[in-house]
Amino acid sequence: MSKKQRHAPRRSSTFLEETGFTMETNLILSVFFASVTEPAVMTEILIEQTADSAEKKSCNSEDHRECLLGLRDAIEVLSGKWKVRLIGTLIFGGRRRFMDLLREVEGIGAKMLSKELQDLEEHQLVSRTVVQTRPITVEYEITPYGMLLRPLILEIAQWGVNHRRKIMREEQVPA
Repeated sequence: MSKKQRHAPRRSSTFLEETGFTMETNLILSVFFASVTEPAVMTEILIEQTADSAEKKSCNSEDHRECLLGLRDAIEVLSGKWKVRLIGTLIFGGRRRFMDLLREVEGIGAKMLSKELQDLEEHQLVSRTVVQTRPITVEYEITPYGMLLRPLILEIAQWGVNHRRKIMREEQVPA
């Protein structure tokens, strides 16, 4: 089995049973991982969530256009190689300085890190604090609004751990 075939999303009921996640979670995960490789393919990640439960809406078949617009917005905010990793680093690790993030997120360059943090700050998922020290220190942390992504990030991380174990088991079995 080639690497590309191994990572192709499978949508059979057997796959859903193997992961132990709900069908909705599997759909979100499948679409999210498709977005990493092909952003145009992604059609669902986030259900509208707000801090105010009165504003909280659920997507249903009657109002699918609004849901699709919400999905498009979520894709724009979260797509790319680094944003979800940065959000995860800040959720799991708490407040971090710029250089700490540069060290923790393997492979990202300083210029890209700066750009991605600006985008996340613009979308109110990350806050930036300038600390008046010598030299001046800048710290980043996840906002309360950004913490709404925590359940999704935890599900994605758990799926990744399970997926890695599954693939490693399959590679250990002699052909």
